[in-house]
Amino acid sequence: MVRHFLAVLLATLAVAAPAAAQNKAGKADFKPPPKLPAMAPAAVIPGTIAPTSDEDILFLDLSSGGRVKIVLRPDAAPKHVERIKTLVRQGFYDGTIFHRVIEGFMAQGGDPTGTGQGGSKLPDLEPEFNELPHVRGALSMARAQAENSANSQFFIIFQPTLKLDRQYTIWGRVIDGMQWVDAIARGEPPENPTRIVKASIAADKVPPPAPATPIPATALSLPPTPPTNPPPR
Repeated sequence: MVRHFLAVLLATLAVAAPAAAQNKAGKADFKPPPKLPAMAPAAVIPGTIAPTSDEDILFLDLSSGGRVKIVLRPDAAPKHVERIKTLVRQGFYDGTIFHRVIEGFMAQGGDPTGTGQGGSKLPDLEPEFNELPHVRGALSMARAQAENSANSQFFIIFQPTLKLDRQYTIWGRVIDGMQWVDAIARGEPPENPTRIVKASIAADKVPPPAPATPIPATALSLPPTPPTNPPPR
């Protein structure tokens, strides 16, 4: 059985969105909803609470260009939040790719193999299905068909997909930097996948990676300019 793929029953696929399983008919049936505006501050996003502690803030520094700020929800999914924090502090997610990214649906990552079949060495998690909706910016745990097969893979929702509610465990929500999520390369897998450069918890005070510094022209080693007239012999 393919582990940790985002899987949805065929009936759900026909009316909502394709699952992580490679089902061609399901993909053909999927119709992305209309584009929504960029994320608003957490205080005005319905169903989002402002974080009360830096322990409940996750940063994802993406190769697509910037830092994504995510509020964690230990009140709704304590075991999943604990797992995410553990893996983040182990450096597990650093360098991993978003291996399955579907326009208008979601971006899936968190697999160290980059294939959609990998996970961590930690035990799989029991589900913590909750009342949080799969709306734009929601982070939810990917799994195989078995409800207790979530481990390390997760997905970020581009557009509302409410048919996934109470089938997958939501554990967080983007509250800043959604434009960098929108910039994640599409594909299954993408030709040039977007990577998580660094994942960190705000309480650990990890600065964002420094952007690559271009080499100034004066630092280049160039051959000397030949004289206009050759010297006499």
